[in-house]
Amino acid sequence: MASPTSSASAPASHHLRLWWRRRGRGGAVGATFTVALLAAALLLGLSLYASSLPRAPTTSSSFSSNLVGLTLVRRAKEKGAVCLDGSAPGYHLQRGSGTGSQNWLLHLEGGGWCRNLRSCASRQKSVLGSSQYMERQIEFAGILSDDKFQNPDFYNWNKVKIRYCDGASFSGNVKDELQNGTKFFFRGQRIWEAVISELLLKGLRHAKQAFLTGCSAGGLATFIHCDNFRTLLPKDSRVKCLADGGFFLDVEDISGQRTMRAFYNDVVRLQDLRGRFPHCGPNMDLGQCFFPSEVVKDIITPVFVLNPAYDAWQVQHVLSPVASDPQHSWLECRLDISKCDSNQLEILQGFRKKLHDTISELKHKKDWGFLIDSCFIHCQSLNSLTWHSPSSLRVNNKTIAEAVGDWFFDRREVKEIDCEYPCNPTCHNLVFAKPFKA
Repeated sequence: MASPTSSASAPASHHLRLWWRRRGRGGAVGATFTVALLAAALLLGLSLYASSLPRAPTTSSSFSSNLVGLTLVRRAKEKGAVCLDGSAPGYHLQRGSGTGSQNWLLHLEGGGWCRNLRSCASRQKSVLGSSQYMERQIEFAGILSDDKFQNPDFYNWNKVKIRYCDGASFSGNVKDELQNGTKFFFRGQRIWEAVISELLLKGLRHAKQAFLTGCSAGGLATFIHCDNFRTLLPKDSRVKCLADGGFFLDVEDISGQRTMRAFYNDVVRLQDLRGRFPHCGPNMDLGQCFFPSEVVKDIITPVFVLNPAYDAWQVQHVLSPVASDPQHSWLECRLDISKCDSNQLEILQGFRKKLHDTISELKHKKDWGFLIDSCFIHCQSLNSLTWHSPSSLRVNNKTIAEAVGDWFFDRREVKEIDCEYPCNPTCHNLVFAKPFKA
């Protein structure tokens, strides 16, 4: 199984074969859906192979109407705002229309972190560390979709996906380029500033409504940058943030070790992030400063926390990392929550309780919202099936899109905690053919 350096939020088909298990649905529907997903996985695998080859950016006029082109940041090297390998960072912008033409939704891509020079060097040769390997066109789905039926509240907004290539949730700002004689650029903070500066000039500065979102490592970045995002926009605009699958827990794993804290210690030390977090006390471990439970303490801007109680990535990397399971007793449970035995389920329920206890501290933040579902999954806002569809997850008879929309537009307070697994028959629980790879 992978270490936490593996992508935390890239589409699962990039790392493994999987299918969705829908509880309580007919076999015909499940079979049809499985075939469709396997076909999609094959196409994604082929497209990933093609996109791994460096290519020059294509002109916008050549793009298909349902694909969104990559824009590289101008004068990136001059600004020092570059990916791990020194290439220019990028983003995909789809213009809004009609009533949404002055509203903006930004999404920060995720993809784990790198904790040492070796893992960062590996990223330099991938989409997570170099724009040379980034797809020049991508499809927008889920919260980024321009289909009113898939994305009823935000379909006609200006929408941006900001690509992730710095290895530390858009937060590093190390001036030195040479590390042990090799060039590494830890410039996530500068990437954030450069991309936002370009978007402000393209109309973001006039936004009437703005929504900063992110998934996984991008969800953590959303917590980190939410207040700064608010300060850059008109005072009379509605500005909120959404962190999807980004509430990583500082808990002991099944062997009693704090594997994730040790991992974050390395990330914070490598990219010199200690001074980045004002909440970080002198008696705290470096890694503690990077956890959302600490970052949120200083946030003023309203945030919506979307997280599964049994986050599949965290179950594999935070709760039961392979190094803490030498007998491989958790292997089947990591792959399929329905294969967990009674003792493992008890531990998973304890993990859920820890998340709930931590989230409950946000209840006093009046303008905040959260939805903690009981599914075995990771990141749910970028997939149209899980975001908003006839077969989507529902909590209190609301899809995720409906809950988030209700909260953003102040139609109702949304602070939902789902029941314990396996109570919700609308969950789409991931079933892995094999664990995430590094």
